[in-house]
Amino acid sequence: MGWKLSAGACASEPQPGDRERRGNLSEEQRSLLATLDLRREMPALRATKSFLSLLFQVPRVLLSLVRGVLLGVCREVCCVRFLFAASLLSIFLAALSWGLLHLLPPLENDSKAMLTPSEYHERVRSHGQQLQQLQAELNKLRTEVARVRAAHSERVAKLVFQRLNEDFVQKPDYALSSVGATIDLQKTSHDYEDTKTAYFWNRFSFWNYARPPTVILEPDVFPGNCWAFQGDQGQVAIQLAGRVQLSDITLQHPPPSVAHTGDASSAPRDFAVFGLQIDNETEVFLGRFTFDVKKSAIQTFHLQNDPPSAFPKVKIQILSNWGHPRFTCLYRVRAHGLRISEGEDSATGATGGPH
Repeated sequence: MGWKLSAGACASEPQPGDRERRGNLSEEQRSLLATLDLRREMPALRATKSFLSLLFQVPRVLLSLVRGVLLGVCREVCCVRFLFAASLLSIFLAALSWGLLHLLPPLENDSKAMLTPSEYHERVRSHGQQLQQLQAELNKLRTEVARVRAAHSERVAKLVFQRLNEDFVQKPDYALSSVGATIDLQKTSHDYEDTKTAYFWNRFSFWNYARPPTVILEPDVFPGNCWAFQGDQGQVAIQLAGRVQLSDITLQHPPPSVAHTGDASSAPRDFAVFGLQIDNETEVFLGRFTFDVKKSAIQTFHLQNDPPSAFPKVKIQILSNWGHPRFTCLYRVRAHGLRISEGEDSATGATGGPH
């Protein structure tokens, strides 16, 4: 009964007289009572721990609440910024659209409605026809320009050839082949023959590039279109177009600037002029002259025919050239003066008009 009472007493609250009773108990009973006291105090310890855990959880909950509030506020702020930026972008795009619509000039061919396929093909066909018409007009214009250019070029060429033929020597030429002048081959030096390049084929006339002496009576004065004779001395006799009271002789040679060799060493230098009488033997000295290649390509020399005599022929005797060691070239020779009619006697001094 003592154990049970003690156990029951230990399970209840300690009474004021417990300590006095414990003093009368044995050592074994005291240890049991101490154990019971510890068991009785355990619930108090658990209550203390629960209170402390609750106390520490309060700041954690507060922090969680604060964090949730802050996150919500941030979301709201970001959402407001986004809405604000979107609003500004919308306003800017609207202003830009308004400016493009009202500031830029409207297109004339801007159609309000889209074209149908048939209308599109019709427009393409119409534009194709317009392009073809423009191409035809352009071709006509090119043809007209080419025609005008050709006519202008032909006119300019004719004028140039006319000027070249005249050569600004405003005197009639009685040594011109087109008016009847010829070469007296019996009183003319032999043609130049280059033995180094005289092949078998050059013996045929159509392979021979050497020009005959009649070339000096023609107005075509081009480089290479000349009569050449051997060495630096020779002569040519010209049958004039009638009996002529000779007053001047004109010699022509291309300048060095247009020569393929770059010089005019084959041009005649010193020469003499003689008038031949009807007997073809009597020669009358008309003067000695020098052709200067440094001057004009066309040079006219006044003859010493005083008193004036009429001659059917004139002889040009070349005395030297400008240094070419093998041959001398004559391009063109002209004879000027007054032509005497057949019934007039040149000895009486009768004169006739120029031919």
